[in-house]
Amino acid sequence: MTASLVNLLPRRVLPAGKSLTRLCLPCFRRFISYKHATPCFVTTPIFYVNAGPHIGHLYTVLLADAHGRWNRLTGRTVIFSTGTDEHGLKIQQAAARSQRSLPDYCDDVSQQFKVLFESANIQYDDFIRTTEDRHKRAVQRFWECLESNGHIYRGSYEGWYSVSDEAFLTSEEVKDVTTQDGSNAKVSVESEQPVTWLKEDNYMFRLSAFTHRLQQWLDTGAVKPSKFDSVIRQYLQDLPDLSVSRQRERLPWGVPVPGDESQTIYVWLDALINYLTVAGYPDNLTTWPPTSQIIGKDILKFHAVYWPAFLMAADLPPPPRLLCHSHWLVDGRKMSKSLGNVVDPTDCMDRYTMDGLRYFLLKEGTPHSDGNYTDRKVMETINSGLVNTIGNLLHRCTSSSINRAQVFPPLNSHALDTHFCAEEIHMYNTLKTLPDSVDEHYQNLTIYKALDELMSVLHQTNAMFDHHKPWQLTKQMDQSEHLNTVLHVAMETLRTCGILMQPVIPNMAHRLLTKLGIGADSRTVNSIYEDFVKDEPVSLGTDTSVLLKRVK
Repeated sequence: MTASLVNLLPRRVLPAGKSLTRLCLPCFRRFISYKHATPCFVTTPIFYVNAGPHIGHLYTVLLADAHGRWNRLTGRTVIFSTGTDEHGLKIQQAAARSQRSLPDYCDDVSQQFKVLFESANIQYDDFIRTTEDRHKRAVQRFWECLESNGHIYRGSYEGWYSVSDEAFLTSEEVKDVTTQDGSNAKVSVESEQPVTWLKEDNYMFRLSAFTHRLQQWLDTGAVKPSKFDSVIRQYLQDLPDLSVSRQRERLPWGVPVPGDESQTIYVWLDALINYLTVAGYPDNLTTWPPTSQIIGKDILKFHAVYWPAFLMAADLPPPPRLLCHSHWLVDGRKMSKSLGNVVDPTDCMDRYTMDGLRYFLLKEGTPHSDGNYTDRKVMETINSGLVNTIGNLLHRCTSSSINRAQVFPPLNSHALDTHFCAEEIHMYNTLKTLPDSVDEHYQNLTIYKALDELMSVLHQTNAMFDHHKPWQLTKQMDQSEHLNTVLHVAMETLRTCGILMQPVIPNMAHRLLTKLGIGADSRTVNSIYEDFVKDEPVSLGTDTSVLLKRVK
């Protein structure tokens, strides 16, 4: 095993008398890899409760939800966590503005996130809040671990601090701007939020000592897409130590430093430990590390620099994969309260349906570049894909005028060879290769590629349906085998794509599969490899309603 991999291993897992260099690759994989046999532990960031949720928050949890649902469909055990981050100066200020107590304020906004996630059919296993006792205990125990390992020391911090980002910034990360009233001000280069000069005695974390090991971790390809890897490598140049506490008289709303009630633990150290809390830390850490951690690019530094360094300092393995996604613009502009263009996902679901919004965000969102939300684009995407392609094909092959027996007919191989061209036969024969193809995209969170591939097959099938003109075949008594084969190919395509699209459009896929007569026990990925209809036709479901009406 290479030295770069060895140096990432926790020191405490070594058998007595063994050296690091004698560890075999399977031992390394025990901590770092995410083999199919191990549980899929997927996390989202916990969301700050300074304001209610918007479509950017929903997009993050949708990526995790689709990823988790896909792994469940393949038979893998899944642990999916999300939640809310409720400590920090920004929360203190937001609660004060609302003229409510901090606990009441946090309860209310945290509940808004839970309600949204339930409305969007998010299948999380744990919704963690940083105000929970189990989390406070985990944070304090983790602090004690860092301290006992010699990575925390008493010092002082003097520099720029962004309250909005809860981030300490170097001079290079700050710029001068002219405000609307003509005065000069300092803001964060990245977020453009105002910064203040901060000077206080607190505790420091020896972040600079982890530069080399962080580079080795990056060398394993942990940060995806690769464009974000280069961003993090820039941060690692001349990496300073990190202030990890605030004076409690300034920040009482947080977890106190163990043994020093005058200090509050830095909100990002507090927040990042949520992943360990969910995994059972400190007393019952059963599943570690997470197999996939999904974040937005605005919090990349905290998760790709601070977080792995904290874990290394505590003798715990860092995550093998950090999947970073870009942001959502609205009509080409950044979402902002001041611009009044923040998109409420609940309103969107009321207008476009839950599955419609899920489909749009996962179809049009890409990890490597910002997505652009416009109402017109949402309508066009939903109507083109879900209504005109999937819904239209299902309606055509199940309509009583064409499918008079209302069945899913078996395949007639002779009719397939006789009446179908080579390209159509190839399309049909490759349906069973789709699971392997889309698996890569669901695992890598390039879900838009999976949807592109599936929609391409559905478009081809619609074209096949037009080519064979089954509405004319119904009038010819000697063409029943030809007609039934057209119906079989169309329905088998819908069955396959319906199963594979369950992680994206769960309710619509359920209705589609039910209409085709496919039971709940025949909707896993493995069931695609089996012939659903064998010798006898299968009766269709009785629901005759439209799968999805055109959205306007």
